[in-house]
Amino acid sequence: MNEQLKREEVHCEGCGAPLQADDPERSGYVPQAALEREHIICKRCFRIRHYNDVAPVEHDADAYMNRLQSIGKQDALVVQVVDLFDFAGSWINGIGRHTGGNPILILANKVDLFPRSTKRQKLKEWVYRTAKEQGVKPVDVILISAEKGHHIQEAAQAIEEKRRGRDVYVVGTANAGKSTFINALLREFGAEGEASVTTSPYPGTTLDAVYIPLGENKHIVDMPGIVRRDRMSEYVAPKELKAITPQTEIKPKGYQLNAGQTLFFGGLVRFDFREGERQPFVCYFANSLYIHRTKLEKADELWEKQRGQLLVPPADPKEIPPMKRHRFPLTGKEKEDLVIPGLGWVSCGTDRAQVDVWVPEGIQVQVRPSII
Repeated sequence: MNEQLKREEVHCEGCGAPLQADDPERSGYVPQAALEREHIICKRCFRIRHYNDVAPVEHDADAYMNRLQSIGKQDALVVQVVDLFDFAGSWINGIGRHTGGNPILILANKVDLFPRSTKRQKLKEWVYRTAKEQGVKPVDVILISAEKGHHIQEAAQAIEEKRRGRDVYVVGTANAGKSTFINALLREFGAEGEASVTTSPYPGTTLDAVYIPLGENKHIVDMPGIVRRDRMSEYVAPKELKAITPQTEIKPKGYQLNAGQTLFFGGLVRFDFREGERQPFVCYFANSLYIHRTKLEKADELWEKQRGQLLVPPADPKEIPPMKRHRFPLTGKEKEDLVIPGLGWVSCGTDRAQVDVWVPEGIQVQVRPSII
């Protein structure tokens, strides 16, 4: 190994991985020539930034969770970044317990994906209420768009106020937008052109903690994303992620269905309306995700013949676990969402109905009061 790397362990400024010059196939590899640069990033980060190309890396979910638990030994402010569009798939279960009771500030990211008609204050109240149901009483909730730079200054002011001179740990599940938020902070305060954190649409880009100085020997720390295996985004090949990941404001698609009709969301989810009066179902998914309507009696045949062809993603259905049915009797007492973590949701009305939702085994479909 290069003598410089022997003397002192150096970490990639993009993903946090310990740098090494021995094995190009291992994380943290850096060519000899790169060691002379002021800001060193590994080969993987270089390829992500310049070619939008990412090499697969094995992620140790237990190791990431242990790192999260280490925060409990510190006196710090915890900033949890959640994907507001995929709240169910981006919440860290038991976060209050894992972080030792440190105060938690919630940044609800990707608010720009919601229709402009959505009332922001109601979204904020919904996040407060849902967090409390999960056992967390946040010190504040701020709706942001890290990608668009919306409300970054407000978030920065809240962090400075709530941290009270302490370190700040930014946590979240993989791809919730932690690193994008930190880069937005750096731009907001004039650090553009200096070291930045590597971001990409692929889960698990940050491999180790990345420390950014705050002054007075304190840091803001970008923690590795917690890996969840119960959301759709973990099952889709990297090259197909863009088809299911919203990039712009969602355009809800409404369908008036009769009992005995089926909706296919690509080749990933099947939604059967089995019983009930004719009624609307509104779909909130990436605009690029193909939705196909058919009769229930033809659904099995169409699924068998067209999955991987007309019904994509996935291009290769063999890469997806077997489908499992989840049956939901809807009471009609209130509007409810049927949520597929890592993909989106179907908003149901106030009529009684019975629906079946088929998703890959391992994904848990959730029911919640409608967010919109």
